[in-house]
Amino acid sequence: MSNNTQTNKSWAEHETILEIKNLHVEYSSDDKPVYAVNGIDLEIKEGQTLALVGETGAGKTSTALAILGLIQQPQGKITQGEIFYEGDDLLKLKDSEMESIRGSVISMIFQDPMTALNPVLSVGDQIAEVITLHEDIDKESAFKKAGQIMEQVGVPGERAAEYPHQFSGGMRQRIVIAIAIACEPRILLADEPTTALDVTIQAQVLDLIRDQIARLNSSMLLITHDLGVVAENANEVAIMYGGEILEKGSLADIFHDRAHPYTIGLFNSLPSFTGEKERLSPIPGHVPDPTQLASGCIFADRCARATEQCHRSKPEVKEISPGHLVKCFFPELKGDAKHE
Repeated sequence: MSNNTQTNKSWAEHETILEIKNLHVEYSSDDKPVYAVNGIDLEIKEGQTLALVGETGAGKTSTALAILGLIQQPQGKITQGEIFYEGDDLLKLKDSEMESIRGSVISMIFQDPMTALNPVLSVGDQIAEVITLHEDIDKESAFKKAGQIMEQVGVPGERAAEYPHQFSGGMRQRIVIAIAIACEPRILLADEPTTALDVTIQAQVLDLIRDQIARLNSSMLLITHDLGVVAENANEVAIMYGGEILEKGSLADIFHDRAHPYTIGLFNSLPSFTGEKERLSPIPGHVPDPTQLASGCIFADRCARATEQCHRSKPEVKEISPGHLVKCFFPELKGDAKHE
C-alpha cells in the first residue's frame, strides 16, 4: 500500500461529502429496459478515495454519470434515488444549478481522451473554457492560466495552442486531467483513467492524479477493474456487480477480510507472482442479463455456495464488522466460496 492515507484517521472517521441513496438507472434498448444501476448506496468521504470495482457492464460509469447529471435522455433515465451534496439532492437541481457544480465542485476524468477532447479546438482553449465558465476572468487570462495548469500536470505550457492529435496518448490524458482540475474541484470522478494507456504511462498518470488530489485535498471516486490500482490508491472499496453493490468496506476489509463470494472469486482469479498458484481459478458462468432482473441474489447463478433461498429472494445488506457491509445470506462462510 502506498501513500493513500492522508491523515491518521481511518476512512470511516472522515465526514461524508457526497451520499448516494437507492440509485436506479435504466436505459431503453430495442424496447427493452436495461437495468444498469439497481438501488445502490454509496458515500464519498472528505479527502478520501473510494474505489468502485467491477466487471465491464456492472454499472460503474452510469453511477458516475448520474452524479454529474449526464445520463443521456431519452435513452437513459434515473428512475429512483437521491444524491446529496452539502444537504442538496443533486437530482432535484435545475440544469443551470447543475452547470455551476459540474466541472467546478464535481469534475470527471473520462477514460478515453480522444473522445473526451474536441479535435478542432486547441487544448489550451478547452482548459480555458472550463475556467471562464466558472470564474470571473477574461479569455486571455484564462488561456494563460490554462498554460499554468498544463505545467502542473507535466505538459509544457507553451504547447497550449496545439491540438489533441499533436499529443501522445499519455499527454492527452494529462490534458483531460488538467481540464478536470482546472477549477480545483472538491470531488473528482476518475472513470478508468488509464485504460487506453500502456503500463509505464499508466503508473505516471496514476501518480499524477494522486498528487493532484493530495494538493487540492479533494475526494475521489476511482472507477476501475484493476485491483492493483485499487491497492495503490483507495481508502475504501465498493464491489459492484450487475448494478448492485455486493460488498463495501475499507481497503483492509476487502483485501484481507473479504466475505462476499464474488469478491473472493475476483481475488482467486488473480495470478500469483510468488508461484503459490499452479492454475488460475476463474469465476464460472456469465454476467447477468441487464434486461432481466434476477428475483434472487444477482450472483446466485455463478455462486458455489448458493442455495434455493439465494435463487428465490434477495439478501439484505449485513454489517459484519464496523463499516464492512456484505449483501449475502451467508457472509460468515468466507472460506467456502472457492469455485470448483
